[in-house]
Amino acid sequence: MQCDAKNPGETVAWRQPAVTARPIVLVGLMGAGKSTVGRRLATRLRLPFVDADAEIERASGLSIAEIFERFGEAHFRDGERRVIARLVGGEPKVIATGGGAFVAPETRALILERAVAVWLDADIPTLVERVRRRDTRPLLRDRDPAEVLAELAAKRNPLYAEAHIHISSKPTPHEATVRAIVAALAERR
Repeated sequence: MQCDAKNPGETVAWRQPAVTARPIVLVGLMGAGKSTVGRRLATRLRLPFVDADAEIERASGLSIAEIFERFGEAHFRDGERRVIARLVGGEPKVIATGGGAFVAPETRALILERAVAVWLDADIPTLVERVRRRDTRPLLRDRDPAEVLAELAAKRNPLYAEAHIHISSKPTPHEATVRAIVAALAERR
């Protein structure tokens, strides 16, 4: 809170200066911290937070795993593209995407055109430690997470590198990652 210059006895809510007029879209491999960091970043910037996977589940009435199982990855990616197109329209917000969203050429082009893409990049051991906490990831079913993540990183990291901002997501408090993103956004102004 700070004093209101017009009415010195009254306070007004402190506001984070706008760092972008566009949505901020977090991209990267599963376990990079997109949802967790995204929520904290949105709070810091006083912006709404939206998890694209949660929006897809709400729109379809199915979990991500059920969509993959019933209809396959191509169907999921098409729905994901439509949901992200809706999310990057309108007011600034922080959007966490699924790990494969930015890999799809149409979705990547849409994000790069309408938003500020932030790649959260983490090393494989960090990702493995984080993904072990949830067993809902279809691409990890019945496979060694380290092997899958190494394969995905080899294919996807060159595409993630197209993001406007590259942030290392290390096994440190998430607040450090949030600070790094805010600083990088401020530099882009």
